[in-house]
Amino acid sequence: MEILEKDEYYMELALKEAEKAAAIGEVPIGAVLVKDDQILARAYNLRETEQRAVAHAELLAIDQACKETDAWRLEGTTLYVTLEPCAMCSGAIVLSRVDRVVYGAADPKGGCAGTLMNLLQEDRFNHQCEVVSGVKEEECGKILSSFFKNLRDRKRKEKEERKKEL
Repeated sequence: MEILEKDEYYMELALKEAEKAAAIGEVPIGAVLVKDDQILARAYNLRETEQRAVAHAELLAIDQACKETDAWRLEGTTLYVTLEPCAMCSGAIVLSRVDRVVYGAADPKGGCAGTLMNLLQEDRFNHQCEVVSGVKEEECGKILSSFFKNLRDRKRKEKEERKKEL
């Protein structure tokens, strides 16, 4: 699918949401939901902060947009997300009738928008989404890999400090 000029702009906004997540120790994933060039919702992961399995950026953005529009059908919208949606988020995207999903980095361990499977374009469902991948892929991948490298380094350091205490 074709990458539009505005896709890079909105993905940049999703990256800013991801940075907010990283700043509070969350996995840095951000999402922005747009309709007719109007932002309906912005969100970032809060799974660790809230200890809720469903507090993914995409689900939080969908929920916020439903409240904003007073409707569960989000037809005519585009969801921008920095990481390929998982199965749970892909299901919510399909069920809320989002028309288009634009993501940055592929998720080799959980991606369900083309990597492991493609739930967003599964023709057995009554709704399919246009999927555009790789928008600002390098930047989206870099914020994630940097976060996980820092996490591993911090855990390694904590382990070494515990050994010294014994």
